[in-house]
Parts: sequence; structure tokens; C-alpha cells
Amino acid sequence: MSKGRGLMTGNARDGTLIARTYNELKNDIIRGRLTPHEKLRVEHLKHDYDVSSGTLREALTMLMADRLVVAEGQRGFRVRSISPQELLDLNRIRVLLEKEAIRQAVECGDEDWEAGVVTAFHLLGKTTTAFANDPENPEVLELWEERHRAFHLALISASPSEWLRYFLSMAYQQYERYRHLFLEVARSASRGRDPHAEHTAIVDAVLARDGDLAATLVEQHISASIDEWAQYFEKVGMVGPDQAAAAEDKPRRKGRRTS
Repeated sequence: MSKGRGLMTGNARDGTLIARTYNELKNDIIRGRLTPHEKLRVEHLKHDYDVSSGTLREALTMLMADRLVVAEGQRGFRVRSISPQELLDLNRIRVLLEKEAIRQAVECGDEDWEAGVVTAFHLLGKTTTAFANDPENPEVLELWEERHRAFHLALISASPSEWLRYFLSMAYQQYERYRHLFLEVARSASRGRDPHAEHTAIVDAVLARDGDLAATLVEQHISASIDEWAQYFEKVGMVGPDQAAAAEDKPRRKGRRTS
């Protein structure tokens, strides 16, 4: 047996740290803990995430490909801004992609795919009820987001197009970012709706192998609140430098994680 067997090499350890930091930063941006247009100061963040400057820069560079971070030449990085126009465009693209993906999934999916959809739907239904009963609980919201994403991804998981599924996963994380940044308007836009009934109708269409109906229901479900969201964003404008300056003055997190 070689002497170093079972030990993590330097390169592997660095790769693991970069991946961990990337995932933590991405989650903090999507959840709104790092706000749009906020300056990402390496000298501060390296302490928050307990990593070196080099590891942090690698993770931030990876997040540029996700369109969550932008580089400012030699001046470092910022969280990418948002706008009502981007939201409307994002919604349009997501609808186009998800309708096509669900048609493909209905055509190609087998019994294992059906079982995965039913399981994801069941778990989401339980959490939807819990969230309705306790909408201010951040842990319930976190679980609802996780299961809502899993449900939509389960619906399209039988699509044979790997690119289609990849682009949808990217669009979905951007969608989550908007929902978290404007959670109050997201909640108000959902009043008068029955999300569980909407999900039920989609699942029924999928199990009946009616791809066109499933696609129509998905479009209605995704777009039901988008006009109210966009009107609100148009009124307040994009989150830009003023809000970012305030965010930069807030106390930084200390000892955020250890590993």
C-alpha cells in the first residue's frame, strides 16, 4: 500500500474548497444575503467564508458563468444587478424551454420517471401546506424552495436534451433569486391562487401523457404572477448602487463557517 493512499492531495483539497466556496456564495446571492450590485470585497469575504484570496477569486470567477457575478476590470467583482426587463425576458425564455422540455419528458418518460414526479409532488405538497401555515419561518421557506425546484426539475428529467435541462436549471436559479429579493411581493402575488391545485393539474396531465395540456398548464403556472412582479419592479427600479452602498456598510458576518 502506498504511503499517501487515502489522503487528499493538495490539488484535490483546493478543488474541494473552491467548490464549497462557490456553492456557499451562489446560495447567498440567490437567497439575497449578498444583494444586487453589492461590491464583493475579497479582503472581507475571505474571512466570512474562511478561505484564501485565491480560492475566493476562483469561486467568484466560476459564478460569472452563472450570471450571478460580474467583474469590473481591475476593480474586483460585484453581485449582478437585476431589473424588471430582465425578469420579463427570463420568464419568457423559461416558459419556452419548460414547455418544450415537458413535452419531451411526457413522450420519453418511463415508469421510473413517473414515480419520480409523483414522489417530488408528494413532498412538495407537504411542504406547501407547512409554508402556508407558517410563511415567516425561514427553514420552512428553504425546504419549500428546495422541493419546488425538485418538482419542476423532476417534471422535465426525462427530456433527452441535456442542454435543455441545463439551461432550465440555470433559469430556475435566477428565478429563485428574484423571488427571494422581493419575497413580500411574491407572497402577495400568490394570494387568491392555489399552488397545490396548479401542481396537481400538471401532474394529472403528465400521468395522462397529455404533453400539450401539461405544457399549457406549466405556462399558466409560471406566468400567473409575473405581471404583478414586473409592475412592482418597474415601480422600485432595479436594485443598484444606492442599495448596494447601504449593503456594503452593514456589519460583515464573522466566523461564518468552519470546515
